[in-house]
Parts: sequence; structure tokens; C-alpha cells
Amino acid sequence: MNAVDAGLHIKLAAINRLVLGVSEQVVQVGAQVKYVEAQQNQARGELQQLRQEFLAFVDQARLVAALQRAETRVGVLQDQLDHEFGHHKVVRRTAVGMLQAFDLGLVSEDVVRTVGDELMLQTPRYWLAPALVALTAWSADDPSLCERAVQEAFRRSPDRTSLFFALVLRRQARPAESARWLRHYLLAQDPRALGREFAVILESVAQGAFGPVGRTMLRDALDDWQELLGADTGAQDVQIERWGAELRALCPPVTGAEFPFLHALSPQWPQLGGVLSAARGQQAILDKYTAVMNTEPALSQRLEDAVDDILDRLVSEYDNEELPLRRDLAYQQAVIAHDGDAARARTATDADSSSYDESLDYLTVQSSAALNPAAIGTSQATRRLAVAACRDWFHHAHQGFCRDYRAAVPQDVEIRFGAAYPLAAGRQFHLPPWQGSFLSPLAELQQGLAGHWDRHTAPFIAGLGYKYAQPVALAVIAVLVAVLIGSAGGPAGAVMGALLVGGIAGLIIRSLAGECRRAQEAAQRLLADARAESLRRLVAARAELSAWNQAYQDADAVEVPVRELIASLATATEGNSPFTGRTVTPAGGDPA
Repeated sequence: MNAVDAGLHIKLAAINRLVLGVSEQVVQVGAQVKYVEAQQNQARGELQQLRQEFLAFVDQARLVAALQRAETRVGVLQDQLDHEFGHHKVVRRTAVGMLQAFDLGLVSEDVVRTVGDELMLQTPRYWLAPALVALTAWSADDPSLCERAVQEAFRRSPDRTSLFFALVLRRQARPAESARWLRHYLLAQDPRALGREFAVILESVAQGAFGPVGRTMLRDALDDWQELLGADTGAQDVQIERWGAELRALCPPVTGAEFPFLHALSPQWPQLGGVLSAARGQQAILDKYTAVMNTEPALSQRLEDAVDDILDRLVSEYDNEELPLRRDLAYQQAVIAHDGDAARARTATDADSSSYDESLDYLTVQSSAALNPAAIGTSQATRRLAVAACRDWFHHAHQGFCRDYRAAVPQDVEIRFGAAYPLAAGRQFHLPPWQGSFLSPLAELQQGLAGHWDRHTAPFIAGLGYKYAQPVALAVIAVLVAVLIGSAGGPAGAVMGALLVGGIAGLIIRSLAGECRRAQEAAQRLLADARAESLRRLVAARAELSAWNQAYQDADAVEVPVRELIASLATATEGNSPFTGRTVTPAGGDPA
């Protein structure tokens, strides 16, 4: 019996050593699992950061690609314009040069006639070529040829031809004949569908190019048109909307990088970003139109120079066939101006798309001269007068602009938390959504968020604990079986079998329970860190909301000087009229 007991003791000791070895290995595995878990969390954080950097890189690459495409497209469009309409440039350059040659008497009539004949042959269907032939015939005292050339130019473009000869005759100090051409032009115009050359009329007003008689005629006609179209509320609304689009296009973007916590956690962020962008637009509006109104253009002192500048604008105005290419070119240039942001470029060009229409109503001409003078070929002097003339539309658009973004300020800014948090062994903790309002005190929000975490993490962590019931029941059954088997060797065998099986089962249960306890502790630490991070983000979001409120108030305060600027436009022209122009005095003569 003693020999049996000694053998059982030896075997039990061997089994104990094996169990202890297994237990140590389990501990080592647990340590390795913790290390892998830490590495996994670090890798997950790095992957998240890499994802954010990748998305930022993708956005930047998209902008750069759009910018490069736009630059390439601009070159293609300019080449196409030069190829299809470049021959018109020769005629345009020749027109004013020919008039100056007449002044100086340095070029013979034969040379001038030869140049006019060549341009007539090289540019068929272009209205300016026969007009130049008429000038050469006029200088050569050939009334028959001059009349036929004038008729051909008039057939090709009645409006431009009328304005051209009105300006030429004014330049040659023939005010009566110039006024007849001007009257002929004005009587043929429909203020609801003016040709693009009409911008030259506004330029002539700003430069005082037609003298007292022409200025009076223009004032009467334009006042009548203003009264006629002013009664059309629909036409007025179109201009107000166009000015509103101009104001909206000036708003600088507000990115989530400026307020990262509000951007990530508040469902009201789109409204917050849009409202702040609009409010900051006030400064952009003030800067732009203060510069426009404070820029004092250098007006020509000689009648000939003033008219030559206007003639340059008239003959350089785009032909209708060029407009689709010019519209595309304007869009591509806007993409470049906005650093590849196609959406903002489209918004800016759509707001000014009417400037590239074949015909414009008088009100649209005024707005185009104020908003995009380059599109219709007017100068900064005309722009200042046009902005002053559009002050009512500017005022109403600004009022609506301010009303809209102020009405869009969220009355309640909320914050939301709720995400999945990965744990060891493929487990995840899902925090149910929690939402709070910043109308509540910060301490109350912190208490509510902390309680939300506690209510859901406590049962989750408790659920990770070791479930003793089933393993203990199985261990009891195993001990009973061991007792039955060992009883064949007598009571001592039954006791030794029970001790052996019970000891092994206890060690296994203890090891598994320890592993579960370590998993609980690891999850508790991780979730405690996540809870603290959530509370920190809550405080940071509240601080960002305070910063947003201050930024909004500072930006919105600029509305007052903008309003004062618009009110001051009433005194920007004499008699509050956009049609008052100065009188140009010819060298050595009386005011004309």
C-alpha cells in the first residue's frame, strides 16, 4: 500500500509540475496577448492617421489635377481663339492706327488705301473691314466708294457701325454728324435686348466722349430705359439675385481643420461652417468694393485719346461666334483663380454667365459693368459709375445676404458620441449613441456623458468575467468519475483520484479565470481611457463653440461698414445718376 501511495505521489507531483508549466505558459501567452493588443491599438491609430492623411492627399491631388487641366485648357482655348479669330486682331489694331495716321499725316493715302483693301480681302464678313475702307475713301475724298463701304459695314453690323462712325466723327470735331449717328443708334435699340457693343455707351458716358449734346441725348435715353425696366419687378429681382450671387461667391471657405472637434462631433457643423463663411464674406465685400470706389482712374486729357481708348474697346469687343469659347475660358480661369476648386469656380462663373450672352438688357449691362467689366470690355472708370448706379440692387442683395446667414445660425448646437472600440481577442465595445445640447451647462454635459459611459461599460466589463458555474459543475462530475474509477483500488485510490482530478480542474479553472480577469482589467483600462478622451473632446468642442461665437460676432460686425459703404454710393456720381460724365477738352480749345 505504501508503494502504491508513493507511486501516486510521484505521479501527482509530475502532473502538478506539468500544470504549473502550463500555467506559466498561459501567463506568458497572456503577456504576449497584451503586447499584441498594444501593438494592434498603435497600428490602428497609425492606420487612422494614415487614412486621414491619404484622404487629404487625395483631395489635394484632385485640386492639383483640376488646376493642371485648367491651365492646359486655357492654353488650348487661347490658341483656338487666336486661330479662329486672330485675323480680326489685325483689323482692330489697324483701325485706331489709321485714325492716328490721319492726325499725324505721316502715312500716304495710297498706303492707307492698300492696307484697307488687303484687310477687306483677308477678313470677309467682319464688319470693321468695310468700315476701314470707308475711312480711307473718306480721306481720299471718294464719296461713292465711301458710301458703298459704309452701307456694307452697316449691313454686317448696324449697331457697331453706328457707334464706330459716331465716335470717329466726334474725334474729328464734327459733333452734329456724330450726334446724328448716335441718335440713329439709340433709336434702333431695344433696352431689353442690347448688343454687347452697348458697353461702349457706358464707357463714353464715363469718359464724357460725346460732349454736352451727346451726354444730354444719352441721359434722356438711358433715363427712359431705366424707368421702363425699373417698373418690371421681375427684371429688378434678376439683378438683385445676381448681386446676391456675387456676394455669396466672395465668402471664404471655412474648413473643419479650424474647428476639428465641432466638425467631428456636432451634427450642426454644416450650418456653423456655412454661417461663419458668409459672415466672413462681409470683410471680403468691404475690401473689394472699397478698392473699386477708391481707385481713381486716369482719364485722358485729350478728346482724341479718350475716343481712341473707347474705339479700342468697341473694335476689340468679342464677336458672337467667340462667346462659347470665351465662356469656357472664363470658367477655366476661375478654376485657376480658386486653386483647382471646380465647385467654387462654377459658382463664380455661373453668377456672371449673363456677361457672355449675345444680347443683354440694360439693367444687366449695368450689373456686368459693375461686377465683371472685363467680360463686356469696360474700364474701371465705368465700373465705379456702374457700381454706384447699381446701389439699390447692391443694397437689397446685401440685406437678403445678411438676413439669410443670420437666420441660418443654429439655435441649438448639439454634440454626439457613440462608436465601436476594439478590444483584445476580436472583441468590440459599442457605445450606444449619446447626444447633448450646448444649451446645457458644461458640468451637466460632462456628468451626463460620464454616466452614459458608466451605465454601458459596467455591464460589459462584468460580462467579460469568468463564468464559474459550468466549469465547476464539469469539475465536480470529473471528480466523481475519478472517485468511482479510483475506488477499485480501495479508499486510498478513490481519494488520490479525486485529489488528482480536482487539483487539475482547479488549476485549469484558476488559469482561465485569471485570463478573464486580465482581459477585464485591460478592457477596463482601455474603456477608461476612451471615456476620459470623450470627456476631453466634449470640453474641447465646447471651447471651440465659444471661439466660433467670437469669430462669428467679429465677422458679422463688419456688416455695419459695408452698409455705410453702400449708402455712400449715392454720392459717387453727380446728381445720383450713372450717366453724368466729364467733358473732355481738346488741346487748345474750348470744352466740347
